[in-house]
Amino acid sequence: MTDELSFLRQQARTQRFTLGTPREFRVAPDGSRLLFLRSESGTDRRNSLWELDLTRGAETKIVDAAELLPGEEELPPEERARRERMRESAGGVVGYAVDDEFRLAAFSLSGKLYTVDLGSREVTELVDTSVVDPRPNPTGTHIAYVRDRKLRVIDLATREDTVLAGEDGEDIAWGLAEFIAAEELGRARGYWWSPDGQTLLVERTDRADVPRWTISDPAHPEGGANTVAYPAAGTTNVDVSLSFFGLDGTRVDVERGDWEYLVAVHWSAGGPPLLAVQPRDQRELAFYAVDPGDGSTKLLHTETDPHWVEIVPGVPAWTTDGRLVHVSAADGSYRLVVDGEPVTGPGLQVRSVLHVGAEVLFSASESDPTQIHVYRTGPDGVTRLSDADGVHVGAGTAEITVLSSWSLRRSGPEVTVLRNGRPLAEVRSYPVDPGLVPDPEWLTVGERGLRAALLLPTGYRPGDGKLPVLLDPYGGPHAQRVLQSRNAFLTSQWLADQGFAVLVADGRGTPGRGPAWEKEIVRELAEVTLTDQVDALHAVAADHPELDLSRVAIRGWSYGGYLSALAVLRRPDVFHAAVAGAPVTDWSLYDTHYTERYLGVPDEEPDSYERNSLIAGAPELRRALLIVHGLADDNVFVAHALRLSSALLAAGRPHVFLPLVGATHMTPQAEEVAENLMRVQVDWIKRELEAAAR
Repeated sequence: MTDELSFLRQQARTQRFTLGTPREFRVAPDGSRLLFLRSESGTDRRNSLWELDLTRGAETKIVDAAELLPGEEELPPEERARRERMRESAGGVVGYAVDDEFRLAAFSLSGKLYTVDLGSREVTELVDTSVVDPRPNPTGTHIAYVRDRKLRVIDLATREDTVLAGEDGEDIAWGLAEFIAAEELGRARGYWWSPDGQTLLVERTDRADVPRWTISDPAHPEGGANTVAYPAAGTTNVDVSLSFFGLDGTRVDVERGDWEYLVAVHWSAGGPPLLAVQPRDQRELAFYAVDPGDGSTKLLHTETDPHWVEIVPGVPAWTTDGRLVHVSAADGSYRLVVDGEPVTGPGLQVRSVLHVGAEVLFSASESDPTQIHVYRTGPDGVTRLSDADGVHVGAGTAEITVLSSWSLRRSGPEVTVLRNGRPLAEVRSYPVDPGLVPDPEWLTVGERGLRAALLLPTGYRPGDGKLPVLLDPYGGPHAQRVLQSRNAFLTSQWLADQGFAVLVADGRGTPGRGPAWEKEIVRELAEVTLTDQVDALHAVAADHPELDLSRVAIRGWSYGGYLSALAVLRRPDVFHAAVAGAPVTDWSLYDTHYTERYLGVPDEEPDSYERNSLIAGAPELRRALLIVHGLADDNVFVAHALRLSSALLAAGRPHVFLPLVGATHMTPQAEEVAENLMRVQVDWIKRELEAAAR
């Protein structure tokens, strides 16, 4: 059995055993070099910038984060918000950008703007405070960045630093992705350079009409409150518009169509700027080409769906010879389309487009949604580049591809560089060994073929006695738990080693199984996702008599927290205790794009919100419930937990509420807090299950 102290503290210290692994790969245009970020060890939070010579296989540190910043980072508020949206908990150099010829890289560190000459390795500090998202132009002559919600540009020849786009007033921002874009659309950028480096396409956001919500720190009442603009379901979104700004001082506003969401922007030498936009109901995704000369737009393609059109990262885009690349839902699959022709067949579920050049690099799942592979297009059709079972993350180009391969064989990734599909080099990785080897039993259960994994205590043998059951799901849309990666099951195995049979199941709504599977949840989040967890439990228990169905608990965070509370409220015949971490309890309090996609607009479909609410079911609680929530959460506000607790108290239903001081939506990072929070959950679950079995 794994020692509690060593595993839990190591898990927190190593950020779930991901520190020391390389990331953020960029390939030189001539294929000679590879840039990437990596920390010095599996316990070092500070990433540095490295270069791998692909001809010699030698690694060189280009930027030493510890040398530039030996102390703690001080981040501007906009950068802290960006990192929260991206779930970025590492430090040091967490992002960088390069010019087209790989001569110059730009990055921020503790709010300061730096450049590094990739030939001489000379590092230069250009701006000493409040820098967000610096990016050189393709020709390497200018650096754009955001400061104080204004887009600025530095001429590297003269060092002149000017405001290119900006207005007075705290509600207006230029060059920053708004909350919905960063949290729900997968878009973290708010400006884009032209291929010739002389013009920028810049997003302007106006949050004046967005509701203001307040986050305070009750543990430190002497401190000020933080007021944020939060577009809850049914309320006003940030107003988004676009303009072209030339380095010569010209400005052209982009024609504003009848759309609510700016989903994606692409600008490359393959064609004019591309926009992907959606209306409020998300039943359409339209691609427009924009004329930088007059700001007019031309509709190129529209995807429609009676429920919603799924957003696939990386598209639309132009190939180098000017063919439009996008992903279309057809024949029960997400299919890659190039120049109007599908290039992937039915049954291959495209998950993301990783790079578009002469060919397309993309990730997809075949018949097994627990695996993700990397593919490229070419004259001979589609070729799979990853060959081993597992979850493969791709980067680079179709010609020079970086594969980060996570599997059940080892902890941490194997990172391989391929040239035209053949191994060329490896990138070293230094994650800490967890000292724990998960042993999931892979299952396909029930009439819907639910993918599930069952983990038993290490060394458990038939005849050792019945085990209490702990479900450990996420269970909601857009995320999977049942993936063929050892790291995905480390926490679940540790929980099993505390004396549980741990079941992890992915139900309807999860990705990798096609559009119809994902849209089974429309208007019925609660009913469908809870039914699938119950069905998975019963199907697995029918074949595994060691599972004691008189002692069943469930725990989860975010949507998993919602599902956990839902389980004890609606199925007390099945579940005897639940830990609900950061749960959405009232969907009218969650954001527009996510919530309205599944439930509609509250004023138009109040019954949908009532059916899927935890608050409405509070009087029905008959089982043990522990609610955990971070007081600084700006995604699922602590108001969710407080309103549920208040409704339970009003109904006379006992429960436990554990507030986490200073914690955001990401689970606590401090080693002591992370360890003790898990101990509290396990001890509480054991006590409640023992009481339920009496």
